[in-house]
Formats: sequence, structure tokens, C-alpha cells
Amino acid sequence: MRQNKFRIFSVLFLAIGILTISGCGCKPTVQKYKVDLEVWGALDDSDAYSEIFKNYRELNPNVGEIIYKKQRIETYEKDLVDALASGKGPDIFLIHNTWLPAFSNKIVAAPKEVLTEQKFRKDFVDVCANDFVSKGDIFAVPLSVNSLALYYNKDLFNAVGITAPPKTWDEFIAATEKITKINAIGEIVPSGAAMGTAFNINRSTDILGVLMMQNGTKMRDTNERVSFGNDASAKKALEFYTDFSRNSAPNYSWNPQMHYSVDAFSEGTLAMMLNYSWQEGVIRGKSPKLNFSVSELPQLNLGAPVNYANYWGYAVSSNKIIKADPKSKLAPVSNTLRVTEAWKFLTYLTTRAETPVAVSTPATSAVKKPAGKFDPAENYLEKTKQPAARRDLIDKQKDDLDLGVFASSNLVAKSWKQNDPLAIESILGEMIGNVNRGAASVADALKTAEGRIQKLEMK
Repeated sequence: MRQNKFRIFSVLFLAIGILTISGCGCKPTVQKYKVDLEVWGALDDSDAYSEIFKNYRELNPNVGEIIYKKQRIETYEKDLVDALASGKGPDIFLIHNTWLPAFSNKIVAAPKEVLTEQKFRKDFVDVCANDFVSKGDIFAVPLSVNSLALYYNKDLFNAVGITAPPKTWDEFIAATEKITKINAIGEIVPSGAAMGTAFNINRSTDILGVLMMQNGTKMRDTNERVSFGNDASAKKALEFYTDFSRNSAPNYSWNPQMHYSVDAFSEGTLAMMLNYSWQEGVIRGKSPKLNFSVSELPQLNLGAPVNYANYWGYAVSSNKIIKADPKSKLAPVSNTLRVTEAWKFLTYLTTRAETPVAVSTPATSAVKKPAGKFDPAENYLEKTKQPAARRDLIDKQKDDLDLGVFASSNLVAKSWKQNDPLAIESILGEMIGNVNRGAASVADALKTAEGRIQKLEMK
């Protein structure tokens, strides 16, 4: 009897031991996973991200390869849409700040446990929330924001005794009139300002847009319908803009036959141009010895400045075909897991680090801290020489000779939602052209443009 009890006890002890060792006891063995991330951009070379990718992979062992693919900007949107439709597109990709309405069914918002709206609004300049946050959900995050500034030729200013760039539009007009010269055959050489037309002025519709916003135009009503057609402030802005191309106006300085604005400025025949930071490199490349500088965008009201934003942010694709490796011993990666890891990386890439990077896996809840004082967004901006989207980095850039004006202006930059940005840009350009040719009055041109955009958005 005693011997039988001993045998039973021994068998039970052995069985419990085997179950524990094999992982079926109180500490079950679970598989780890590995997510590869493919990133598409159209602006930067891969070296802008190489150090960032390396550091993140060391922080988060759940992420395998992070591959950056630079696409052709000319076909980027079409190539991206086609790739996403096939389920073989990137995990992470750039969208323009006006693209959210068009891409809303192709991207997925940040999980609340990864990035909150409160954190987003705290870190980034205000325009980013207007463009990338909808009903409390965050759909994209930026590294940089670009806003307009005044490029001016110091030699042309010096020649007529103008000692400082204009800060208001009245000062801008005065400078334009003082510099502009019209010869005996009607040629404008030099021109005081590239203003008034559409197709030979770089970003002409952005310039008109900021004039409308400075005048108080509400681009959309409370029902999100385009609503500037009968707005007196919009009429005032369009009249102001197109006056620079009206040969009977005192500030006449530009016409549709003149050289493209960036080229004219680079050649030294144009005194003032409104543009973004990326044109600095273009101009210096064309004319290394050109004596020019950059100043704040002129304002209608210096006490309530308004600028215009033109920039990109990174989003996460909502679906992607994930091919499982049958030989792999790692756990399969679901689409939800892929999305979460993609958003963890974007949060690391763009936001201000306040807490350690949490690495939660089926096997561990380990938490790793970023090494040293490495800031991915700051590292990116130093390599690319772009103005910051993050408020704390604007503080670091505001005294920079090349970027300070643009970075500080991001704090007051605005934008407006556009369902089809390229089509709307074309409509607004044609509106300006119709006024230039006398084919329509300012009031009629505005009403027609509004109607065309409303029709476009009803499709």
C-alpha cells in the first residue's frame, strides 16, 4: 500500500515537472514577432533617415528592417494610389497637408494608446491639427512645416535707398512702385514684385490664399462648403493681388508675358518674391553671387499675423497584404499589429520624447529608454535644413539665419481643406487669369470659381 502511494506521487511529480518545463505551467512560452516597415517619400534621400532607423531598431526589437524608398515627385500621388489599391504599397508614406479628404479611406488613425490628440496639439504648430486631426483622430504627423516669406534683392533695394524689407502691404506697394521701371517699349526691368498673375508666378494661388485669409475670408462655411464667392474680403484680396498686373495701376509691376518668377529673381531682374524655404537652395544654385535675403511675409495687421502652410506629413496605410514565412518560428503579424508598430515608429520619429519607448510583446513588457539625447526630428531637420513643425524645435531654429524666418512663421500659418488640391489650384489659377484678361470682373470670377469647386466636390 505504501509502495503504491509512493509510485502515484512520483508519477504526479514527474508530470508536473514536464508540464512546467514544456511551457504549459504557470509561465507559458509564447512566440515573439518581427515587423518590417516600408516607408515612401518624395522629397528626401535615404541618408536623411539612416541614423534614425538604426537607433529605432535598437530600441524596438519587434521591428526588423525599415526600408525607405524615394519616389518620383512628378508621379508620386498616382503611384501611391495604385500601390495601395493593390495591397502592396508602403506601410508608411507622405501625404500633402491638403490630401486628408482624398486619402481618408486609405489610411488609419493613430491608436489612442500610442498618440493622443492632447499630445499632438501640445507638440505641433496649430495648422497641423487643422490638417491632420479629424474628430479627435490623428491621421498624419509632420517633421517640417513650410510657410511663405519675402525674398528680396538687396542690391535693388540699395539702389533706390530702401533700407529695410516691407513689413506691411502698404510698405510692399511703396517699395514696388519705387523699384519698378518701365522702358520706352513697355518692358518692366527691373520689376518691384512678382504679383498679380497665375501661371508665371511660383505658388501664385498660395499667395492669393494668404491674402484672402489675412483679409478675413472664410474659405468654407460651417457646413464645410466652399463659401468665398460672395465674400467682400475675398473680393478685396483678389483686387489687391491682380492690381499688380493691371498696367493702369500705380503698382503695376508684372504681366503674363514675363519670365517665371523664380528665374527672374535668380537673374536679378526682380526685387521681391513670396515663396517657401526650399527655393533658397534653388536660387543659390542658379545664382551663387546673388545678393538677397529673406524676411517675414508682409501683413495686413501686424498685431494678428497670418501665414500660409504648405507641407507634408507621414501616414499609415490601412491595409497591406502581409506574406507569412512558413519557415519562420516567429508569430504571424496581423494588420492591427503592423499598424500599431508603424504608429509607434512615427510617434518616435516626430514627437517630443517625454516617456521611454514602450516595447510590448507577447513575451515581454520591457521598456527601453532612448539612448543619450538623440532627437530623431531634430536630426532630420539638421540634415535636410527644413523649418520645424514642432514648437520646441522652432525655439531652436528661430535665430538661424536661413531658417529662422520660416520656422517662426509656422506658428501663425493656416490652411484650408481641399478635396482635390490640383483641380482647385487649376480653378483658382484660371480665376486669376480671367481677371488679368478682362474676361471676368473680380466679383464674377470669384462666384464662378466657387461654383466650379462646389461642383467638383459633389462628384
